[in-house]
Amino acid sequence: MDFSELIQIRQSVRAYQNRPVEREKLETLIESVRLAPSASNSQPWKLIIVDDPEIKDQVARATFSALISFNRFAPQAPVLAVLTIERPKLVTQIGARLKDREFSLIDIGIAAEHFCLQAAELGLGTCMLGWFDETAIHKVLAIPEKIRIGLVITLGYAAPGTPIRAKIRKNTKQMCSYNRY
Repeated sequence: MDFSELIQIRQSVRAYQNRPVEREKLETLIESVRLAPSASNSQPWKLIIVDDPEIKDQVARATFSALISFNRFAPQAPVLAVLTIERPKLVTQIGARLKDREFSLIDIGIAAEHFCLQAAELGLGTCMLGWFDETAIHKVLAIPEKIRIGLVITLGYAAPGTPIRAKIRKNTKQMCSYNRY
């Protein structure tokens, strides 16, 4: 499949089959994150693959609550990927302060999209979750207190009959211009 097809089929999946993800596919996904570009090649992330069902369920339950229920589907996913934000190289930290930019957040986004696009190419579905109980996930995964969690990504085979939804996006004139704002 070419890149244009790949970006058409990648979507947020919120219903999964009860089917494990093969270890070879997980290794391919890990490699896609390892190769993601980052500011000054800092690679300011750690990818934690959570595929132990008991641990995965604990992390999944930390992505929703009685009041905030939009991630209630997360326990269906057989795998969760947790991207932590690690300390970047000193040159990147200095550049970030001078330019008032959060390069680590940009880098995490690039790494996460590498993961999600690779998953789509492998026939897997994903959904990036930005809403979660960070303290609870820290405890479950023994993440050091000072390390922030950037994203949690659900991963698995989409439930049968999951359609590729039409992409509802701004039109080109709303989101792009040439030579001036």
